Amino acid sequence: MQSSQSQSQSQPQPQPQPARVRIVDAAHQLMHTIGLARATTKEIAKAAGCSEAALYKHFASKEDLFVTVLKERLPQLGPLVERLTAEPGERSVEENLTDIARQAALFYAESFPIAASLYADPQLKRRHDEALRKLGSGPHAPIEGVDAYLRAERRAGRIDADADTYAAACLLLGACAQRAFAYDMTESGVPPQGLEEFARGVARTVLRGVG
Repeated sequence: MQSSQSQSQSQPQPQPQPARVRIVDAAHQLMHTIGLARATTKEIAKAAGCSEAALYKHFASKEDLFVTVLKERLPQLGPLVERLTAEPGERSVEENLTDIARQAALFYAESFPIAASLYADPQLKRRHDEALRKLGSGPHAPIEGVDAYLRAERRAGRIDADADTYAAACLLLGACAQRAFAYDMTESGVPPQGLEEFARGVARTVLRGVG
């Protein structure tokens, strides 16, 4: 008995997560469950087990925290596109576009429930948009990133010289965003295609348009 007690007492206790990690985790959870509009910094701080003042030591605003959640807790699209832009010829264009479509579909499926509540409050959405612009972020960033990747492929001669890369980026990402939105309200809530089939199909279709 004493031996087991001493073993139990000697086991290291789990260390508490740093405040910043707890804040980002709490923000992710609340933004996903009650929406960005209702997830106040006060509620986030309470869920993280810290004061609002402690939250503002790590984040300048709720918008700053929102961007951090997108970058650190959601499927990452930006780093993938940046890597493909830097090394466009490593694999085929179709494989690259499939990877982008897959990651974008996952990103929008996670981010759409978070941001959708903003559209119910136009004034809040305007303030949020202004704050994101100051942070150099916003929903236009993925489009510009994919456009930059396709322009790199065009310079490398792997797609048509007259390809409209911006339109292609809009079509690819628009399909991924629409997949997250369109089937959320259906009875099953499940798109007719699985993620892999969808990503490959969108990539092939866009590739036909750009050569």
